[in-house]
Amino acid sequence: MTVRALCCEAQMLTINNIEVVYDRVILVLKGVSIDTRAGSITTLLGANGAGKTTTLKAISGVLRSERGEVTNGTIRLGERRIDGMRAHEVTELGVVQVFEGRRVFEHLTTEENLVAGGHVLNSAQSVKKGIEMVYSYFPHLRERRHQQSGYLSGGEQQMLAIGRALMSKPQVMLLDEPSLGLAPRLVEEIFRIVGRLVKEENLAVLLVEQNAAMALAVADHGYVMENGRIVLEGPADKLRGNADIKVFYLGLYESGVRKSYHDTKHYKRRKRWLS
Repeated sequence: MTVRALCCEAQMLTINNIEVVYDRVILVLKGVSIDTRAGSITTLLGANGAGKTTTLKAISGVLRSERGEVTNGTIRLGERRIDGMRAHEVTELGVVQVFEGRRVFEHLTTEENLVAGGHVLNSAQSVKKGIEMVYSYFPHLRERRHQQSGYLSGGEQQMLAIGRALMSKPQVMLLDEPSLGLAPRLVEEIFRIVGRLVKEENLAVLLVEQNAAMALAVADHGYVMENGRIVLEGPADKLRGNADIKVFYLGLYESGVRKSYHDTKHYKRRKRWLS
């Protein structure tokens, strides 16, 4: 049985108490545990440097190229342990990462980018079907199929990055800051399409996003990370109502009035989860 056959049914991604160390001395993640289920969006919130992107890289197998490694705990897709695997092996099992900053192949056309994303597929017919599936979700890309991707707008490049990831027929998609540098209207459109993908393709999405309001609006479940640890987790609707989340991530005081960054920065109450 092939690796692809082993992954034909959607499985839960389970991160259990992992630690990540860089250069064998720098401890970045400290006992992180996260569950991501098929047909749902799970968001990971936290300030810059909290360890969110490192968590995604630990899952997708790219830590090794940055002299990092998972030194404790496990990462499983269903019953199969994937921590320690190389990035291409993790992709073949059905886990794909869309990196921050889009990173399309600028000198290739839109369609050539999609063909590159289908490198794990086993036939030209599968690649063709994958491309048509991507175009059905992102019709803008069909209109730009022969255009060099470096000349696409920022929103189109983000759509292409997600579409290219879809070409490997993933079970789990790791999305890192998809709203970065995009206008609010485009962000809403992209998240609307991601929501369709989750429901219609039974996809599991683990979303890292600085726009906490948007992330909690689209997610089913959320985790808050501080200094390499998970300090709070729960259903997204409950996190939206949490007083500390409102202040520190949504910029709202308990009255519901949005405050300035200066006001929030000097807010004196300690976060309850750090007390």
